Amino acid sequence: MKLFQRLLVAPAALGLMAPLAANADVSPVSTESDFSSEVIQARVDGLESQLGEVMAGQFSSSTKLSGKAAFITGYVDNNAATSSDEITFEYMYQLNLNTSFTGEDNLYTRIKSGNVGDASGTVGHFVDKGQGTYLSAANSNNNAVKVDKLWYQFPVGDSMTVWVGPKIENYYMLASAPSIYKPVTKQFALGGNGSAYGSSTSPGFGAAWTQEVEDPSAARWAVSANYSAKSGDNSAENKGLFGDDTESFVLTKVEYGSPRWQVSLATSFKEGWDNDGYYQSALATKSPNVAADSSMTAYAVRGYWRPETSGSVPEVQVGYDWATIDGAAAGEAEDTSGWMVGLGWKDLFIDGNRAGIALGSRQAATGLKSGGTVTSDPEEDNSVWEAYYTFKVNDGVSITPAIFGGSDLTNASGTVTDVDGAVLLTEFRF
Repeated sequence: MKLFQRLLVAPAALGLMAPLAANADVSPVSTESDFSSEVIQARVDGLESQLGEVMAGQFSSSTKLSGKAAFITGYVDNNAATSSDEITFEYMYQLNLNTSFTGEDNLYTRIKSGNVGDASGTVGHFVDKGQGTYLSAANSNNNAVKVDKLWYQFPVGDSMTVWVGPKIENYYMLASAPSIYKPVTKQFALGGNGSAYGSSTSPGFGAAWTQEVEDPSAARWAVSANYSAKSGDNSAENKGLFGDDTESFVLTKVEYGSPRWQVSLATSFKEGWDNDGYYQSALATKSPNVAADSSMTAYAVRGYWRPETSGSVPEVQVGYDWATIDGAAAGEAEDTSGWMVGLGWKDLFIDGNRAGIALGSRQAATGLKSGGTVTSDPEEDNSVWEAYYTFKVNDGVSITPAIFGGSDLTNASGTVTDVDGAVLLTEFRF
């Protein structure tokens, strides 16, 4: 932006300097030369004043634009009578705007569109949260362009970062990401997309403190805490940011590690939510509910390790989640748990290419409130997996063939069955 302004100022400056040079007296020193010098000086002062006005009107911020587009081609077969394994061709488009006003802060805006399923996310294999085939690259805005994320972050001192925004999720307000595994399906995001992480996009705020160390490769402590409210933009009675019936979400994370390895423990407290999360069994998502005024306390243990050099030795990511629910109705979940292990290979076979394999069990009910007709979760023994290889065509284009599947999962018709699928992702980054 400054270069653009200078290009505008330069011709104006040259235009003002030209008459100055024309009026300059190059004759030998005389009584008139002093007067000419005063005239020139006056004009120079005027030029400086005009330049000052131009500089005063320049933009007080700098904005960087980046983005990506994804072509999504593939199918899903869930072995149900109503299942369709037709191959579909869909898209996602995303723009990222990062604006700084001081050089240390950031106003982040994400704009998204896509046609993967309908706007509610209930139609389309690749936005199906129930059977775990929701892709990380998918978007179900039904071709509408929407502001998907919007928040502002700024430093406080040398060790603290603060976030606040009307559209943010809790895992963005952390000192560091809980997982280094790059997933194809969202169920493997965040080291296992369970109860502790992965809130819906909501109004929220948070802060993170990171211990200062002299050596950037040394281990350090970090603590994060944040609050989000799913009904924070709802002005109805008892809703809003802190209303009695608002779906609130408090998350804290304590971590210790270096850029190569990390262990962490997260604790979250949910109150008033009408479901537990996106990527869990059908029975586990029935609790808590607003009518019962129930609450949930969830925990997430994470750990990862990176090798010194990329290649044949993989990165390792592990995660385990469990939760307890207070206020569940008879036959609903009181306890849940799930786990995942992910392996990632950077620069496998060819520099720039990447491979990944993940497997685990999505969070399911391990304990039910007595008195109901349901005695166990049909998805208690569920298993899920994925595998992919990314070809880097150039710095902006990559192609990723992937396969994924699972067993004992609930499909769109409510039947517990097996699922398998394949997708070809072509991504353009700019």
